[in-house]
Amino acid sequence: MAAIERFAPHKGTVLVTGESGTGKEVVTRALHQRGPFADGPLVSFNCSNLVSGLAESQLFGHIKGAFTHAREAALGCFRQAQLGTLLLDEVGELPPGMQAKLLRVAESLEVQPVGSTETVRVDLRLLAATNRNLREMVKAGSFRADLYYRLDVASIKLPALRERREDIGPLTAHFVDRYNHIFGKRIRLISRRALDLLHTHRWPGNVRELAHVIERAALLSEDERIDIEDLPAELVEATPSQPRPVGWSAGPIDTAGEARGSVKPLDHILREAVEQSLRQARGDCAKAARILGISRPAIYRKMVRLGISNAAVRRYRGFPQPNLDYPASHK
Repeated sequence: MAAIERFAPHKGTVLVTGESGTGKEVVTRALHQRGPFADGPLVSFNCSNLVSGLAESQLFGHIKGAFTHAREAALGCFRQAQLGTLLLDEVGELPPGMQAKLLRVAESLEVQPVGSTETVRVDLRLLAATNRNLREMVKAGSFRADLYYRLDVASIKLPALRERREDIGPLTAHFVDRYNHIFGKRIRLISRRALDLLHTHRWPGNVRELAHVIERAALLSEDERIDIEDLPAELVEATPSQPRPVGWSAGPIDTAGEARGSVKPLDHILREAVEQSLRQARGDCAKAARILGISRPAIYRKMVRLGISNAAVRRYRGFPQPNLDYPASHK
């Protein structure tokens, strides 16, 4: 989040790297929304979808009659992103021939549509993302060094979920919130053994895999809690028995649920995440929302729901505590 805040206001190219499922698209969307072209389009083009023979047209467009079946002119993704942001996703999949052409356009910001003798200047923010190690590809000769250095003006590397296990609890609460809304459920608890399993799984699919697991659990759950029986059998079988992570606390125990395992309220997990973001932001709600990756109105709604008062926010700012609270009508 700190890197996003530093890089977003500027027009420079940013390379976002990380394993599949770590959230590269979320980061690029945040860079666009906080960037100089936030009011323009965000165009995402997956470089692995380039079609042989049509690659230049897909990227740079073509004029009418440029080739067989070109009955109409096409803009191409660069001109579609005019006064906006263009994300070249999976840029490591670009074939060598297109790497040279992309380098020329990235440096000049001028595109030449297929079949045209004229160039068109574009004004946009260029982002690139990949799960490949471009530096190693440069060493192996499969990716142009000059293109790599042109794209790697600034870089953000996303850690795998197994490297940020402290985020599993808040992410779980976030996804339960999402699927409660989508499926009309009212899940508010998760059993200790289910949460322990989520914390010890290696998550080869990263955050995307966690989201799918919680989506499935929300669909299967028949009451207000998620237990280990609601998790995929392959996840249970693939996760080795490990001690609970250091510093992890299972939180309050619902004695009425002992038969199915003690539970931790998801709102408790979510409250911890919101309070931690407010502490980091020194009571600045807008900044805390950016840390969580949500909108300012969204963090206000969560604060009202979780009972985090104005007095608590003022404590984080270091101000005296007046007897104030958010109005119940603030939704």
